[in-house]
Amino acid sequence: MQDVTDLPFWRLMVAYGGADLYYTEYFRVHATSRLEPWILESITQNPTARPVIAQMIGNDIAALVRTAKELQQHSIAAVDLNLGCPAPVVYRKCAGGGLLREPKRVDAILGALRDAVAAPVKFTVKTRLGFDSPSVFEELLPIFAKHSIDLLTVHGRTVAEMYRSEVHYDFIARAVTVLPCPVLANGNVYSAAKAEEVLRFTGAKGLMIGRGAIRNPWLFQQIRQRRSSETVFVPTGQDVLEYVRRLYETTCPTAVQEMLHVQKMKKYMNFIGLGVEPTGRFLHDIRRVTTKAEFFRVCENFLDHDRPTPLEPFQLQLKETDAMAGEHC
Repeated sequence: MQDVTDLPFWRLMVAYGGADLYYTEYFRVHATSRLEPWILESITQNPTARPVIAQMIGNDIAALVRTAKELQQHSIAAVDLNLGCPAPVVYRKCAGGGLLREPKRVDAILGALRDAVAAPVKFTVKTRLGFDSPSVFEELLPIFAKHSIDLLTVHGRTVAEMYRSEVHYDFIARAVTVLPCPVLANGNVYSAAKAEEVLRFTGAKGLMIGRGAIRNPWLFQQIRQRRSSETVFVPTGQDVLEYVRRLYETTCPTAVQEMLHVQKMKKYMNFIGLGVEPTGRFLHDIRRVTTKAEFFRVCENFLDHDRPTPLEPFQLQLKETDAMAGEHC
C-alpha cells in the first residue's frame, strides 16, 4: 500500500508475527523512470526473512520490460504487475486498474513481461474484477491463463467500487476454478474468522491482506492460530496503544518535523481508528491534532484500558469532512 507499507512498517510487522510473503510499494514505471531508492530499500534491506515480491505499475511496455529486468538483479521472489490500483491519479493515466478498460493492451503487456521474467524469479499479477463492471473478468481470465503467470491475486471489487462495496468473492472462486496458477484472495479480510471464511468459500491458496494488517498487526498470527486450532490472541486497548507508540517511533524519520510525522501517522490511524470505537469520535479527534502530545492524548483517551479490543472494523457514520483522506493501492 503506497506510502504506508514501507520498510519501517515491515520492520514493525515482523515483531508481531508478520506475513509469509511481502509486496513492495509499487515502482512507478514510465519511459524515463528509475527504481525509487526508498522502495528498493525494502528489497535490499529486507528485514522480514521472508520472500519479497517487487510490484510495478505503468503501461509503457518497453519501460516495464526494462524495469522488470532491473528488478531481477536484486533478491526478489517475483515481479508483480499492478492491475488493481483504484486511485484516480493512477487510473486516469491508464495504469493500475485503468488498464482493465483495455484487455487487448493487458494482453500485450503480459506477453512482453512473461518473456522478460526468467526463472527462478516468478511473474505475478494483481487485478480487480474490471473497471466499472465485472463483466470483463471473463475476458481477462483466459488472458491470464494464456501467459502462464505464476500467481494471480484478485481483489473482489471493480475499480469504480473502490473499497465501498461488498467484496464479490464468487468471482475469486471462479478464477480459482478456471486458472492453472495459484490464486490469492484479496479484499476486506479483517479477522481470523473472516480469513477462514474467505479461504473456504473461494478455494484460494492464500490471502493478500493490506488494510486489515495495518489496523491489526496481530492478524497474520491470529490466522495461523485459528488454522492450527490454537487460542486466538485478542489485544487489549493497552496493547493497541503500545502498537501505536511503536508505530510512531518506528516510522519516524530522523530530523523530520513533528507536525509532518503526525500527519503521516494519520494515514495509519485512518485504518486503525475504524476498529477503536463505533461512533467515529476517535477518528474525528485524531484528524484534528497537530502535535505529538495532542496525538497521544487522544490515543490514550480511547485506548488506555485493559478491555478486549479485537480491532474489527465498525461501520462508522462519519461526516463528509471526516472522509478518509486518499486511497491506497
